[in-house]
Amino acid sequence: EIPESSRTARGTAIINLLQLMPGEKITAVIPFKEYEEDKYLFMVTKRGIAKKTPILEYFNIRKSGLQAINLRDDDELIEVKITDNKKDIIMVTKHGQCIRFHEKDVRTTGRNSMGVIGMNLSYDDEVVAMQLNTQGTQLLLVSEYGMGKCTNIEEFTPQHRGGKGIKCYKITEKTGNVVAAKAVNSDNEVMLITTEGIIIQIMVDEISILGRITSGVKLIDLDPNKEIVVASITKVRDVIPEDIN
Repeated sequence: EIPESSRTARGTAIINLLQLMPGEKITAVIPFKEYEEDKYLFMVTKRGIAKKTPILEYFNIRKSGLQAINLRDDDELIEVKITDNKKDIIMVTKHGQCIRFHEKDVRTTGRNSMGVIGMNLSYDDEVVAMQLNTQGTQLLLVSEYGMGKCTNIEEFTPQHRGGKGIKCYKITEKTGNVVAAKAVNSDNEVMLITTEGIIIQIMVDEISILGRITSGVKLIDLDPNKEIVVASITKVRDVIPEDIN
């Protein structure tokens, strides 16, 4: 239903595909082929709530949608993953805090439930990303002013859900807040998108691997008042035979 278009095309308006409520926006897009009994949708919100629901509860979704989570007025869904009840969950906040816990710590609940506390946040902090430990061997953290680094995921020791977590990024005036966190492997490629709509691509193995309490290096030169808004991981870069020397 979505036609293929060029890199610079505007694309298809979501409102033509889905019936969204006023002020509602898309949080996650999850491709999958079939509904399986042992699979779950794991969700986290910016206020640190975590929720796990069997994916079978979302069978036969109508165009107007189904209620996926019950949110407080001051909260919003920020990330959704398909899991199998065997993964570790990694939540990252804009102030550079991180918590890792096993998804079994989150009890299974129905579609209309709110979930449980996944991470205890400071009063002005909020969750900006959720990743799975199986998605990569390193955690890439990107700040709003174009700084970033990779840290080995094993540096993040699993603990029980509901804690404040540990420091994973050093925030300074030069870095700004954390805007993205992605579990990556060294052969992945990162796509960074700015508020200007500029896209740059960089290989993960070109980004420094540093400890938890560091700020990283400059990934992109930004004009004044411009920021990074999105970081996305693409597949392993294809090797073109004529490029091999």
